[in-house]
Amino acid sequence: MSVPIVRTVAELRALVAGWRRENLRVAVVPTMGALHEGHLSLVRAALKKADRVIVTLFVNPKQFNSAADLAAYPRTEEDDAAKLAPLGAHLLYAPQAAEIYPDGFSTNVSVNGVSDGLCGAFRPGHFDGVATVVAKLFLQTGADFAFFGEKDFQQLLLVRRMARDLDIPIEVIACPTVREADGLALSSRNVRLSPAERQIAPKLAPVLFDATERMAEGAPVGQVLAQAGEAILAAGYDKVEYLELRSEEDLLPLAELDRPARLLVAAWLGQTRLIDNVQLSPRHLAGSSHAPQVAAVLQRVG
Repeated sequence: MSVPIVRTVAELRALVAGWRRENLRVAVVPTMGALHEGHLSLVRAALKKADRVIVTLFVNPKQFNSAADLAAYPRTEEDDAAKLAPLGAHLLYAPQAAEIYPDGFSTNVSVNGVSDGLCGAFRPGHFDGVATVVAKLFLQTGADFAFFGEKDFQQLLLVRRMARDLDIPIEVIACPTVREADGLALSSRNVRLSPAERQIAPKLAPVLFDATERMAEGAPVGQVLAQAGEAILAAGYDKVEYLELRSEEDLLPLAELDRPARLLVAAWLGQTRLIDNVQLSPRHLAGSSHAPQVAAVLQRVG
C-alpha cells in the first residue's frame, strides 16, 4: 500500500476535478515534510472530516530567513510517504520549487496585523512567505478544509485571515498541539537537538503551564512573565526571544488577563529555536482551568 504522489498543478487539479464530479469533500494538510505525530494527527482529523485528503510536502524557500537554515531543513519524502500510507491519505502533493514559483514569479501575499510582533518581529519576511505559499496551495488544491496545528498559533491566525480577506472558500480547522511523553511540543526541528539539549527542552512546557495557572488565578501578568522568563533560562535555555500574553482572537498584546488568551514563547537552545504556546482564560470564564493539563505535563517531566 502506498500513497500516490503528484508533482504538478495540472496532475493535482485533474485528480481533484474527478473527486468533485463524485461530489466528494476535499481536505488539505500543508506540510514541509519531516512528518511527525503532530502532522499525522492533522491527517487523521482531516480523514474524519473529508472524503479525500491531500497532504502537501513543499519546503518553502520564501519562509526561511537564511540559506543555511533552508539547507539544513530535513528532507525525508520517502519516509514521509511511508508514514502516510497506513493512515489512508489519498494523495501526496510534492511539487518542485519551479512548480510553485515559476520563472518571473513576482506576487507576494502579505497579511498585516496578526503578523506583527512575536515570530514576525524576529523573522522578517517569514509570514509573507507562509501566506504566499499557503494561498497558492489552497487555490491549487481547491480544498474545502485545511488543517493546521495550534503550536504555530500566529501562523494559524495569519492563514485564517488571509483566506478570509482573499475570499478563498476554505474552512481552516485548528488541531491541538501534540506533545512528546515528556511534554515537549512536537516539531520537525527537534531532531536538531543534541542529546544534552533534548534533556533540557521539555522543561519549557511546565514553565508555561505554571505561568498560565498563576495568571488565570489573578497574579499580575508582568510579574508572572518576568519570573517565567527567568525560569526558562534557569532551566538551561540560552535565550528567550519572546514570552508574551496575547489575545487569542487577534493576537493583540495584553497587559492583563481579561479575555481568552495565549501565552506564546520562542526560545533558543543551542542552535535550535523552539516555539510553544498555551491557551488560558480568566477564571470567571467557562473552561478556563488548565489544572489537568498542568498536572499531566508536570507528572511526565517529573
